[in-house]
Amino acid sequence: MEKILGISAYYHDSAAALLVDGVIIAAAQEERFTRKKQDERFPVNAVNYCLSEAKISIRDVDKIVYYEKPLLKFERLLETYISCSPRGFASYIKSMPIWLKEKLFLKKLLKTELASLGNCKVNELPQLLFTEHHMSHAASAFYPSPFKKAAVLCVDGVGEWATTSVWMGEDNSLTPLWQMDFPHSLGLLYSAFTYYTGFKVNSGEYKLMGLAPYGNPTYVDLILDNIIDLKDDGTFRLNMKYFNYTTGLTMTSNEFHKLFGGPPRKSESVITQREMDIARSIQQVTEEIILRLSRTIKKETGAENLCLAGGVALNCVANGRVLSEGIFKDIWIQPASGDSGGALGAALSVWHQYLKQPRNSAKGDSMKGSYLGPSQKPESIKDYLDSVKAKYKNLNDDELYANLAKILVEGKVIGWFQGRMEFGPRALGGRSIIGDPRNSKMQSVMNLKIKYRESFRPFAPSVLHEKAGDYFQLDHESPYMLLVAPVVQDIRVNMTKEQDELFGIEKLNVARSSIPAVTHVDYSARVQTVHEETNPRYYRLIKEFGKLSGCSVIVNTSFNVRGEPIVCTAEDAYRCFMRTDMDYLVLENFILAKNDQPKVQKDESWKTEFELD
Repeated sequence: MEKILGISAYYHDSAAALLVDGVIIAAAQEERFTRKKQDERFPVNAVNYCLSEAKISIRDVDKIVYYEKPLLKFERLLETYISCSPRGFASYIKSMPIWLKEKLFLKKLLKTELASLGNCKVNELPQLLFTEHHMSHAASAFYPSPFKKAAVLCVDGVGEWATTSVWMGEDNSLTPLWQMDFPHSLGLLYSAFTYYTGFKVNSGEYKLMGLAPYGNPTYVDLILDNIIDLKDDGTFRLNMKYFNYTTGLTMTSNEFHKLFGGPPRKSESVITQREMDIARSIQQVTEEIILRLSRTIKKETGAENLCLAGGVALNCVANGRVLSEGIFKDIWIQPASGDSGGALGAALSVWHQYLKQPRNSAKGDSMKGSYLGPSQKPESIKDYLDSVKAKYKNLNDDELYANLAKILVEGKVIGWFQGRMEFGPRALGGRSIIGDPRNSKMQSVMNLKIKYRESFRPFAPSVLHEKAGDYFQLDHESPYMLLVAPVVQDIRVNMTKEQDELFGIEKLNVARSSIPAVTHVDYSARVQTVHEETNPRYYRLIKEFGKLSGCSVIVNTSFNVRGEPIVCTAEDAYRCFMRTDMDYLVLENFILAKNDQPKVQKDESWKTEFELD
């Protein structure tokens, strides 16, 4: 049996993934174990978890592969500094000591970390390999996909040099076709606007996407006339005088600030109509670029199917546009599209490209619903609950689901912890907070009292896959919550003239459909279709709720507070439950009511423990 360990680390969102004879056994992000959001450190805990899932040690692994080539990245850093000299001196001085101390000698550093982890000598370690960053993305997109043949589009901030790359995948081979290079990057363009509107780069991009429907696209022409030279084929060049990421320590330059009439919004300050309009404008430009690239790829390759990865592939609105425009017969998006998924892609590229092993011909994708993280045994959960003197009931399945359906109908909010943890940024019914989507107050309650986050941020619907067409204009599976689709006309609520004239956040409190908690202001929703084969317990929960309520949809958001990684263990879940206004907690078959718990002073330490995203 060939065992391959993939690792991504040292930039952001480090992770590990393990393949055994090409089958994905385990994958997890380091942040879930350390409780530090987007932890970039060597993924000691994630590696240990992957090895324990396969019941092996590091010395049993045949090959270890790192998700990019650090010398190529160093080359890009040096060349960028030289080309921008002397303006790049500040960023050069900041980054160079780290590179010279650690990243330039990454092979040695990795071997030291792995030997320490395995309690062995460096010469006892398995073979260590390196693959290119965009190859890792492309492999993570194509190899687990259900397609025998597909075009692949990878779009992110930057790897070594590539920022956008196009590939052709067939059987077990991936062939690079063309790429766009740094500094011309759609990911960095979107991140620049994330920064300018006052959100955190590398984590706030989804806020910008969520804010966009509240605005008007008033800045589109300004962006296209000044900032980006966009060609008909989707390729582009950025006007670098508006950016500071090549030479300075911020994303945007003073020229950018002059163009948009002021400095970046201060984090946590009031969001105005201006930020909403800027968000809508850059979202529209992003969608147009992705659509043009998709049409070009279709024309050049003739491929029927498209696979997507890279951080920009998490822009589910753009993904929904590609699907609805019918450019390709089908699309598939890697659920861990960002750098964490690079660990999985690196391992897959070694198995298929380096070792030339065939792909599994099984029906559907090979991601196992992305439930690739750790689970927790009932006896372990019980021991923990007893240790903190928690009050709970242990119900059989029939009692549990009947109770939960009733609790949801009553408008209560439930923390739901079961099975294996999800790999990637989305909670998919393993580590979720759930509620009744028909409740018009559910969005504000969840945002402000449970998640402690901005009121405008939308929630996703989880829907039984066979019922999706009853609620959403979507004739496609969306198990990973990476497609946005409109709600169907039948369940929409028409706006009055006065409501139509509302601006910005004023639109938030107007119910748009019979499932208002998951319907965004533009009548869209980020849909997760739930499948019995990959998550039978979550599927049954929604089915029971549907029997009682007549609604086969529930609200699903990630189980965490703002700035906190998604919970990993029962202990994480109970702590989060006690910090918030959640009503019930479900840990496998254990159910806990908030009102029954030991009366302790509400713990707000997380507000200093977690850096706000």
